[in-house]
Amino acid sequence: QVQLVESGGGLVQAGGSLRLSCTASGSTFNFIATGWYRQAPGKQRDLVATITSTGTTNYADSVKGRFTISRDNAKNTVYLQMNNLKPEDTAIYYCYARDTRGRVYWGQGTQVTVYWGQGTQVTVSS
Repeated sequence: QVQLVESGGGLVQAGGSLRLSCTASGSTFNFIATGWYRQAPGKQRDLVATITSTGTTNYADSVKGRFTISRDNAKNTVYLQMNNLKPEDTAIYYCYARDTRGRVYWGQGTQVTVYWGQGTQVTVSS
C-alpha cells in the first residue's frame, strides 16, 4: 500500500518562501513520476511541477523561475521549493505519484496561504 504524506505548508507573506515535502512509503520503486498539483477554492486541480524517475522536470508557466522541484530517492521524498510567493499561489497543494501501471496516488494535501503585507504609506511633496 502506497502512502504519500505532505508537509511544509503554511502562512507566508507575499515575496516569501516555503518548501513542501512529500514522503512516500510502501512500494515506491515503481514510481515513474512524482510531483505537485494545487487546487484553489472554486477551481480545478492544476499541475504545478513534476519530476520523472530520470530527473526530467516540468513546470506550469505560472511558477517557472520561482518554484523548483527535486527528489531524494534515498529518502523517498520529493520537494517543492517555492520562492517569491504571490497571493495567487494560495491553494491546497497535493503530492502525487504515478507508477509504471499508470496508477496515480495522492497525498492528503497541505494548505499554502500567501497574503499581502500591510503596506507602507509613501508621501511625495514638492
